[in-house]
Amino acid sequence: MAHASDVDAGAALSYGPPALTMFDYFLYGTTVFAWGFSWYALKLQAVITPEIALFWRFLFATLLMWGWAKLGRHKLAFPLSTHLRFAALGLLLFSTNFLLFYHGSRELPSGLLSVVFSLASVFNIVLGFVLFRQRVSQTLMIGAALGFSGICLMFYQEIAGSSWNLAALGGLGLCALGTLSFCFGNIVSAKATAQKISVVSASAWGMVYGTVLLGTNGYVQGVSFEVPFTPEFLLSLLYMVFIGSIVAFGAYLTLLGRIGSARAGYATVMFPIVALGVSTAMEGYVWTITSITGLLFALGGNWIVLRSSAKK
Repeated sequence: MAHASDVDAGAALSYGPPALTMFDYFLYGTTVFAWGFSWYALKLQAVITPEIALFWRFLFATLLMWGWAKLGRHKLAFPLSTHLRFAALGLLLFSTNFLLFYHGSRELPSGLLSVVFSLASVFNIVLGFVLFRQRVSQTLMIGAALGFSGICLMFYQEIAGSSWNLAALGGLGLCALGTLSFCFGNIVSAKATAQKISVVSASAWGMVYGTVLLGTNGYVQGVSFEVPFTPEFLLSLLYMVFIGSIVAFGAYLTLLGRIGSARAGYATVMFPIVALGVSTAMEGYVWTITSITGLLFALGGNWIVLRSSAKK
């Protein structure tokens, strides 16, 4: 996932980062499996207008997150300057990135969506160079090249197998933009953590702003806010509200605050494997030598980038 190592420089000690605790490993496992299964649930949600599916998802998730914040006595009163940061979280983490993936998912198998998202750490190289003038080492360049080569191989069959599929190519582009939005959101989240704002507080307000943005978008479009009362849609909605939103975001952002974005990003190497397993079982995703090679390249490149970032 999105991983702005440059904003976590203070987390790395000269003698190396501290060893992970059992709680850290628990957070890793929770993040990997919660998001690994969420991509298929996302596909089931995309049968209606994405803005409306996301509006209901985050409306219920917001209520739960605020309940969590109240019960845990987390601070919820903040100055206007902090609310501007929460609004940025709502725009980047709790609306735009998901909206782009929901639209892109209509043309792609759910497992492939997760592979694009896993390259957030590679995208971060570009952001680090452009925004922070961060030096790009030869190792990082090799990792990035492997990662993007893997994506090209995995999507070759979908986009240029027998004939060019421009819809699938457009879906890939939307998912890439969604990943970039998530990367920017992580930078905002890391800065909020650095100011001692709790993950629950930031998520509660970020979801409020994200829900308002999604609802306003749907209202302006004039689309219906009704949802289909089918078992598939309702179960996927419950999963995305409780697991995909509350549990996954809570686990990941807590992990981000505890061990820094560089090491937290290793979760993104693992959850595409879970997602592709689900896609194979539920959607009949067909593996080829090209797609297997692409997966190894994509995950290997991501691992190289993250490992290099963690050593800084």
